[in-house]
Amino acid sequence: MNNNCIRVLADPVQIKECKKTLNKLEEQLNLATQIFNLSGNAARLKILFLLHKEGEMCPCDLSDILDISVGGISQHLRKLKDGKLVKYKKVGQTVFYSIVEDNIQAIRPVLDSLLNNNNKKESIS
Repeated sequence: MNNNCIRVLADPVQIKECKKTLNKLEEQLNLATQIFNLSGNAARLKILFLLHKEGEMCPCDLSDILDISVGGISQHLRKLKDGKLVKYKKVGQTVFYSIVEDNIQAIRPVLDSLLNNNNKKESIS
């Protein structure tokens, strides 16, 4: 199978408009890329799902649920925090993490779908 492109006619207007559109969306595209890169790790996606489902959680609870050391969870949370996908608040000596809702728009449908599938399975059981 030959996958070479042999273009007979280029549409310069389409090419110009597409470039213009990408330039306008550059910031949003970069944010979406960052979100997908961070959530592309199974542990981080699980963390985001749990925070989406529960609202907020501490690293110790996430560690118990995911069977990952607290240190490992903390590294994942740091990456998510540096990527502005999660935020934290300290209550006494406990740190609670939650999602930065405005910054997860690109993966919200995935998280909602997982949550809806989980709720369907629970109602069937």
